[in-house]
Amino acid sequence: MKTREYQQIDPQALATPTPTPPPRPLPEHKPKRARRKWEVFPGKNRFYCDGRIIVARQSGVLPLTLGLILLTSGLFFIFDCPFLVKHLTSCIPAIGGVLFVFVIISLLQTSFTDPGILPRATPEEAADIEKQIDNPTGSSSSYRPPPRTKEVVINQQVVKLKYCFTCKIFRPPRTSHCSLCDNCVERFDHHCPWVGNCVGKRNYRFFYTFIVSLSFLTAFIFGCVTTHLALIWSILGLSGFHTYLVAANLTTNEDIKGSWSGKSGNEDAGNPYSYNSIIKNCCSVLCGPMPPSLIDRRGFVPSDDSVQTSPVEIELPAAKNDINMVGRAVTSGRPPPPPPPVVTLQQPAISIQSHSTA
Repeated sequence: MKTREYQQIDPQALATPTPTPPPRPLPEHKPKRARRKWEVFPGKNRFYCDGRIIVARQSGVLPLTLGLILLTSGLFFIFDCPFLVKHLTSCIPAIGGVLFVFVIISLLQTSFTDPGILPRATPEEAADIEKQIDNPTGSSSSYRPPPRTKEVVINQQVVKLKYCFTCKIFRPPRTSHCSLCDNCVERFDHHCPWVGNCVGKRNYRFFYTFIVSLSFLTAFIFGCVTTHLALIWSILGLSGFHTYLVAANLTTNEDIKGSWSGKSGNEDAGNPYSYNSIIKNCCSVLCGPMPPSLIDRRGFVPSDDSVQTSPVEIELPAAKNDINMVGRAVTSGRPPPPPPPVVTLQQPAISIQSHSTA
């Protein structure tokens, strides 16, 4: 029987197959997001709401314009309107509100609307136009030849079109390049810092509506404020006039007629009801006792059968003492009581002089 020799095999000596690494996933090529034109717009403008709103880059005055309008209108609606509604009519807030809405809407439309910006020429279009411009010296491309023009006929009148070296286009009629926005604007009117935008073909109607409605709103507020001040001054004047009447112990009727001021023809006549002292006159008018009411407005009306009227006795007031008239009517069927004793009133003697005409 054959002997067999066995050798121990070292497991580390065996060649272990190297594990193959898993295949790397290919990098996913994400499709590039389509960029909108406003994101690469070459002009000096700012865009908001995904390009729906366009304003000039230097639009810092627009918040000031809005603030002035809101502050002025707010003060008017808070302080003037309640007074005018109470003393004049309730239509004032409605008219002011309509004008205010027109002003705000037209301002925002002027500020956030494209004024009529013309797109710049593409590189192909710019190269084609550059070929049409002569460069007789053959100098480098940094050299700018003098402005070239084209002539067109509009209503039998020749109009020159200037070439814009920034936008690489010949400007259409009535078009100009705004240096602040760095754009060619069709039918360019002006760049208005108060609205924060250029005023051109597409937003001129909004700008005109804004300035007209703002003029009406300003005139309306000014007129209402003037009326408010006039009413206040009239009230102050009325209070001052009645202060004079109280100090002189006069009534409005007496002052208008001039009963004691010589207007009635009697220059020597003075006010017999005056105490010749401002303090006494004020105390007599304002601090004197309240006289009783003479009409008995809460009394009961007697039946017609039992009513027998009798003459009314009235005591005449005495001058200087300002005695209130008190009337007493005897309504009972009994005979009237005996007359009261005669009261002698002390009042200055009145001298009556008759003037005979020659």
